[in-house]
Amino acid sequence: MSDEATPEPAHDPQDLARLLVSRQRAGDAEGMAALYVPDAVLDIGGGQLARGRDAIRGFYTKLVAAGPKFELGDQRPAIVNGDLALTSTRLPDGTVTVEIAHRQGDGTWLWVIDQPSILT
Repeated sequence: MSDEATPEPAHDPQDLARLLVSRQRAGDAEGMAALYVPDAVLDIGGGQLARGRDAIRGFYTKLVAAGPKFELGDQRPAIVNGDLALTSTRLPDGTVTVEIAHRQGDGTWLWVIDQPSILT
């Protein structure tokens, strides 16, 4: 992604998962991190949390470099209450993601908390 390009924002909480997958497939760790509020929390496995956009960017940079590609799953309808939304997707391997998104002042959505892998 060039420095001049502005990444597509999420105008609906349902957009976030699609944008994350498309940016990951494009190798855009910066764009992936941009889908989170500055003080977001991402569960990175093993009982560890990436806290803040910089740590999330670092995690995604390593993930992108490692090469596996995300797949779109069966996204459930977001549950929205005011400026908060609960998003969830069942991935092709059977795991489930759960996220909390927050509507920003400009009407776009960003994730605040991301639990990307819950075994079912």
